[in-house]
Parts: sequence; structure tokens; C-alpha cells
Amino acid sequence: MTNPSQAAPPSTPTAPPSSAPAAKPGVATLSRELADFLVELSITLNKHAIYPQSHPLLDVAVDGVANRLAMLFVGDRDSLSIGVARRQLIIEGVATDPLNPVLKELAQRLHNHHVGAVKFVRGIGRDELAQALAALATDPVRAEKPIGHDTERVGELWPHVRFFPLTYDRLQLIEDDPSGEPPSADQMAAGRATQLWIGLARAALVSDTSEPVRGGEEADESTALEPATVARAIDEHQREEAYDQVIVGYLLQIGEELRTAEGPEAAGLQRRVSRLVGSLKESTLERLLEMGGDKAQRRKFLLDASQGVTIEAVIDLVKAASAAEGQTVSHSMLRMLSKLAHHPSSGGHRAKTDPTIRDVMRRLVDDWTLDDPNPEAYRQALETMSSRRATTESSSYALPIECEPERMIQIAIEIGAMGPQVRAAMVELVKVGRADTLLDLVERAPTSEAATPVWDFLVEQRVLDALLGQPRIDIPLVTRFVRRMGPEAAPTLLSAALVFDDAKTRSQFYDLLQSFGDHVAEAISARIPGAPPAVKRELLALLGRLPTLPPGFSARAFLDSEEPLVRREAVRLLFRSPSDRDETIMSALSDPDDRVVFAGLTAAQERCPPAGIQLIRQRVDHGELDSQLRTMGIRIVAQQRTPDALQWFLGFVLTETHWVRKPRLLPSTPEMLAALSVIAANWRGDPAADSVIKLAEQSRDPEVRGKIARTRTNNPLTPPKNE
Repeated sequence: MTNPSQAAPPSTPTAPPSSAPAAKPGVATLSRELADFLVELSITLNKHAIYPQSHPLLDVAVDGVANRLAMLFVGDRDSLSIGVARRQLIIEGVATDPLNPVLKELAQRLHNHHVGAVKFVRGIGRDELAQALAALATDPVRAEKPIGHDTERVGELWPHVRFFPLTYDRLQLIEDDPSGEPPSADQMAAGRATQLWIGLARAALVSDTSEPVRGGEEADESTALEPATVARAIDEHQREEAYDQVIVGYLLQIGEELRTAEGPEAAGLQRRVSRLVGSLKESTLERLLEMGGDKAQRRKFLLDASQGVTIEAVIDLVKAASAAEGQTVSHSMLRMLSKLAHHPSSGGHRAKTDPTIRDVMRRLVDDWTLDDPNPEAYRQALETMSSRRATTESSSYALPIECEPERMIQIAIEIGAMGPQVRAAMVELVKVGRADTLLDLVERAPTSEAATPVWDFLVEQRVLDALLGQPRIDIPLVTRFVRRMGPEAAPTLLSAALVFDDAKTRSQFYDLLQSFGDHVAEAISARIPGAPPAVKRELLALLGRLPTLPPGFSARAFLDSEEPLVRREAVRLLFRSPSDRDETIMSALSDPDDRVVFAGLTAAQERCPPAGIQLIRQRVDHGELDSQLRTMGIRIVAQQRTPDALQWFLGFVLTETHWVRKPRLLPSTPEMLAALSVIAANWRGDPAADSVIKLAEQSRDPEVRGKIARTRTNNPLTPPKNE
């Protein structure tokens, strides 16, 4: 783990020496590349808030962020996740300095947009990045919605920038009692310890993963800050690196607070953290410790936390840390320490034994440098053979079994002998929800042939269907099953996608399907006709991400869908076929929805059929398109360099005064500037065009004069061509 208040790296601005703590040996700091990226990002957002959108300094600033981000994606990194706390950021397990003014302002800006985490994905383009930064720079008070409350819409706009919301509706802040009475034993005063715990609870409940509490909304609010509720939310969250970054960041700060804080508020934080650690699953706690950095940082966190949590919580942390570091602590020693902690000396109070036990833990962690001398396979065999797990339900086997099911199956795999007792053991494990144990045994088998009977049993029992039918889907476990099954898992995943309302879960299914490439194309296309509109659109988009379309498939039938987004995805698929291109452009240009028209105009920019150009002119003249689409249409019509087209363009640029009948320029609009640029680029030498160009060069509007100047620079003088 790392100290959240460590000094910033050399490339980032630092707080005054009097307030910023010095960096301590062994504490992780951000790499220079990550620090420079965060600073560049913060400065660029500030410039967006200062300068207008057309200011050239913004282009330079966005290019700087894009270049920094491109450098981070040079290696194997496919994404970059940034967790957001109120005053600091968490990136790759390292928390930024909360006293760093530049990074603190960036964290507060994201926090004000109700963003709990942001994730940049490899492949992000410069324009997409610029749009996302412009939206982040907008004051959330002035915006229609904060970005954290509008993640579904912005997810469609910027597929390579994902925002994770941070909701507050289920939380109630702990404040001082207005009557002036001191807080109760189960409440903490509203100080730093309180804010740390509330921040952790908010981050944990980011997607409302906990089960509903009986008793209505009031019961939810009263229990939202309870350690058991927070632990359940962390355990049940669909694993996402950006989410874990936030949780780790708050744990780092809490560990530092536990080491130094005193008083009733600190005692309340100690109780809550102890109960949280005791309620978390071992696998969840181990994962969070793994994200906290190297061994030295984990040791520091353990030592900080051990000063303010119960002995039971300390032992749980040591167990998780041992697993994270690949070390082994004797179970007998841990049991002995636990008993000593609960057995006070004669005549003394139980709490008096705490310093001694904590000192033992400190020395244990400090001297934790020796690796296990036993071979790995031997160590695993000993641990597995010595483990005993109490079964919660009575076993009913076909034949009597005196051995644990897991051990019996492992022996059967190693000796290559299966029978009724082994099958009964496998049935028992599936019945009690331990299919993951069977999959572990399959993956650790000495040979694939030895594990075949167990794997065939899992397939026969339709374990994957059962996992997808649970209220809370274990995505990592599902992923392991799907990877092993291969394309044969496609029908099961597609069936699950049809019944799930959660778009995020469906997206994870689609990522698994996409990994199989063309092998699942036919299965996907077969499910599209009967799917709901939202799923139909997603399946069409998934087909578009595959290398090739299935034989005989055509998206033409979906051009008549009532859902505009379905029609848009169908248009994109049809553009992949050169023979369908012109007909698809005509269909898209005539669509009543602007999003479909935009897809058609984008394709028509390269080459548009003559009938399409006439259709664009009609829709522009009738005012059926918005300003952006009209501007795109004007540039596309310029593909026909005819006198009739020139007259059409002049109508966007010129008007006549009533008293002298002298032409003059219309006020500058995006459409007027686009038409003026087209005239200057394609009709220089024509008398009517030259008069317009002359008026533009004499205009008082700098934007009009600049448009003519740029056109003269970028386009050589060419006579008009009549077609």
C-alpha cells in the first residue's frame, strides 16, 4: 500500500514545504509518465474553462493530452483507469498528494461531475478526446446533467472514454447533533475520519450492488453507512479496475488516519474498519492488497492499520497479505495469536494485551523475507490435503464417503480413476455452489486428459447456464468457463443477453463473444431478428466489430426498424458491401432521424451518387436538418461543380439591399461559411464567385476574412468545371 499523502513526483506541482509531508522511503509514487499526463489533463481542462471553443490554444492543449495518452498506450497497456476521491486521484494503486493544487483541482472537477472513476481505452481518437474534455470542463451547474448522471448517453458519444457514476442517493451524512449533545458510541463527529468513511461508503455503493434492505427507503439510508453494507457492496461489485482504484485510495487514507488519529471519532473509525475487514471475502481483501503496490508498501499499510483495528482484523489482513505476496504463515501460529489476543493476563484487562500482540505482528511482517523452500507443487498438495472445510448442508451420496469431496476429486484426477463416489462428490460441490472449485481442479490437472471427465461433468450439468441465471453474476468465473468452452458458449451468452436489463453486463458478454471472432458470427446474426430493440442494436454493432460478416447475412431488413439506432447500425453494416453503398446512402439520407442521416453523410463525403446530392439539397432547402448536418451537406454538394450548384451556394452567402439593389454578404453562420469556402475553393475565376470573394475579403468579420485566407492557402487557383 502507499501513503495517500506522499509528496508528488518531480514532474507535478508540489504544495508548500510547510504543509506537504516529505516522501518516505519505500512509499510508491507515480511514474513520471502518469504524473505528466495528469498534470497535462488538469491544465487542459482549466484552459477549456477560460478560452472559447474556437481558440487555437485549446487545440494545442488537447494535442498535448493526446500525445501523453498515446505514450502511455505504447506498450501492453490496453486501458488507463483513474479513481476519483474528493481531493485526490488514484491511478495504478497510487494515490496522488491531496495537497497538490493542480491534481486536487482535477479531482474536484471530476467529483463535481459525480464521476467516481474514468477509464481511457486504447484506440481513442483526438476528436473524441477533445469532445470529452470539453464536456468535463463545462460547469455541471450550467450543464443539463453532470456527466456522472448521464453515463449511458456519453458512452455512446465517446466509446473510448468510460465514466463511472458516483451516486449519493442512499447515503446520509453524519453531522454533529444540533442539540449540542455529544455523539453516541456508534456515531462519529463530522471530521476527517468521518469524511474518509463516508467517502469509502459512497465509492463502494457506486452501482448500488448491495441487496435491498427491508423496511423501505428509510431502512436503506440508516444502513448505507454500516460496515456490513459497505463490505457486501465491495464483494458483490462486478469487478472493474477503475472501481477498485477508488476503494484502494480510501483504504490508504484510512490506514494513515488510524495510525495517528485519537479521540472518539478515531475510535468510531476503528470499529467500522475492523468490522469491514472482518466482513470482506478473503478473495476481495487479497485483490485490494495486491493493487496497493509492492511488498514495502503493503507492509506499511499493515503496520498503519494494525495500530487502530481489532486483532481479528489484523489477522485477516496478514492472511490476505500473505496470499498477495505468495508467502505462507502457519495456520497454527495465527490460531495461537488469535487465542492469545482473546485471553487476557490474569487480573488484567483484555485491551492490555493488544500492544504485545501488535508487536508480534509487526515483527512478523518486518521479517517476512524468506520464500517457502518447498517446491510449488508440493506446497499446494500439502495445503490442499490439510484444508478442511465445514459443509453447511448434510451430504447425501450414492455411496458412503469419508473423504472431503474436493480431496476425493483431486485424487481421482491424479490417478486417472473415476467412479460413482467421485461423481457424487462432484454433484455435492455443484449443489453447494462450489463449481469454481471443480474448475480450479480442472485447470490445475497434470494433463488435459486427466481433467476431461470433470470438465465433461461441468458441461453436462450446464453449470454456465446456472452461473448466468444467478441474481449477481460472477463475471470472472463466467469468463473462465467461456474461455474454456470456446465458441460453443456463444448460444448460452446470447440467450443471457436477451434477458438481462443491465447494459454493462451485456457489454461484458459481447466482449467475450468478440474474442472468438468470426466463429460466432452466425450465432449472433441468428439472434438479431427476435431481440428487443436495445439488444438488436447492440448485436448489430457487435457484428460490425467482427472481421467478416456471416455468409448470406444482410442488414437491409433492419432499415425499416422503428428504432433509429437500429437503423443506424444497419446502415453501418451495409456500407461494408461496395455493391450496396449507393443504395444505402440514399436510404440513410432520406431517414427522418439525424443520427442515421449523419452516418449517410459521413459515407457520402467520399463519393455521393447524383440522386443523393439532389436529395441533400432538398432536405437542406426545406430545413429538415440541423446546422451540423446542413454544413456537411453543403460540402458534399460541392462534388457537383456546375453553374446550378454555384447559384445554390450563392444563396447561402449573398443577399440584396432593397434601396440600391446592391449585393451584400449574409451574416456569418456555419452554413454561410461552408458555402463561402466551397465557392472560393472551386469557382475562382467565375465572375459571380469573384464578386463574392471580393466582398468577403473586405468584410469586417474576421472569421469571414480568415475563411477566404485559409482557402487561398490550401487550394490553388483552378477554373470551374461544368459537369
